[in-house]
Amino acid sequence: MTIHYLKKATKTPDTETATAQKVVSEMLANIEARGESAVREYSEKLDHWSGDILMTPAQIQSAIKDVPASVCRDIEFAAKQVYDFALAQRHSIQDFSTELHSGVIAGQKVLPVNVVGCYAPAGRYAHIASAYMTVATAKAAGVKHIIACSSPYRGGGIHPYVLYAFKAAGADTIMTLGGVQAIATMAYGLFTGKAADVVVGPGNKFVAEAKRTLFGKVGIDVFAGPSEVAVIADESADPAIVASDLVGQAEHGHESPAWLFTTSEALAKQVMALVPQLIDQLPPTAKDAAGSAWRDYGEVIVGSTREEIAAISDQYASEHLEVHTKDLDWWLANLTCYGSLFLGEETTVAFGDKASGPNHVLPTKGAARYSGGLSVHKFMKTLTWQKMSREASKEIGQVTARISRIEGMEGHARTADDRLAKYFPNERFDLGAPVEI
Repeated sequence: MTIHYLKKATKTPDTETATAQKVVSEMLANIEARGESAVREYSEKLDHWSGDILMTPAQIQSAIKDVPASVCRDIEFAAKQVYDFALAQRHSIQDFSTELHSGVIAGQKVLPVNVVGCYAPAGRYAHIASAYMTVATAKAAGVKHIIACSSPYRGGGIHPYVLYAFKAAGADTIMTLGGVQAIATMAYGLFTGKAADVVVGPGNKFVAEAKRTLFGKVGIDVFAGPSEVAVIADESADPAIVASDLVGQAEHGHESPAWLFTTSEALAKQVMALVPQLIDQLPPTAKDAAGSAWRDYGEVIVGSTREEIAAISDQYASEHLEVHTKDLDWWLANLTCYGSLFLGEETTVAFGDKASGPNHVLPTKGAARYSGGLSVHKFMKTLTWQKMSREASKEIGQVTARISRIEGMEGHARTADDRLAKYFPNERFDLGAPVEI
């Protein structure tokens, strides 16, 4: 492979992960042992919030009454886009039954989980989109009870726009909680008495570690890390648009990788010249985040052929992957590892982040090699069932008895023996040699 780096990252997304593990494990142990009192202490200490955690309908209404009508319309539009896409996903999964063998009927039922916890962070930015991305998708799945949490915003309660997004998308319960304590509260069912079956939503490295640690006790959406973007570009791409999209995603945070994979060294050099200029033009908060992200995590890789670029892209398995090339259909057919794919200059990641429809909660740190992002499927359980006639159990029973015995499982074998003896008392069968060990 004849690829080479024009810019190489000095850090990786895993660099800072270990620092969160000790803090999170101690917090989770404390919350599990002491419950709501520990949550209140963490909320006051970490978020300076001593107000009500569980919001009443009256408190919600009061907090959102001054949200401008134009903001309400935009949130409602975007939430409906997400809901409609998730509903289409839901309709793509069906119950079925099939006759596998004469008299052997098996099938599946697709059911939503009962309780879901949805988290929307509110640190550097108010993550309005994350509120409806998670809640609207759970709603489309048919989840019976949706709990939503977001941290106090700059000393107050939940940001009113985030709160409106939770409500518009269909949350049943809303709590003013952030960070590890929010994830633990939803997982353990504190304040609500309803333990979440699945907890979803983006967050910082402590939130990600809390979800990772609790996985197994609850389901989660993805093993999340800092947001990532990769752009595949050829000589036909507009370097200014490519640079803009790299910077636009780098503002997510100091540890957010931005990668360019290209067959054009000339384009790569143009983009590398433009990125620092665009970062300098950002407001202070975004400039600080994007500047650090590009300096420490940004990479530019040049390859000779599109096959080489596709291979390196699949190796990185980026969360967001844009393609700015002449032959979009080839890339759609050949790329296999990404969280979400954005084909063509007209389809920027920001559209997917905010309003186009497919979910923006996506796998990072290479997890797109084996997992997709948040979808209605994350809230659904595919449950199997079976039934059979007595006649069908004749053949199934014999095979089951023989396989059980060659495995050494005599108890299993005898459940088959007993049925065959009951249903067919006058017949003799080859049931294998009894286990004597």
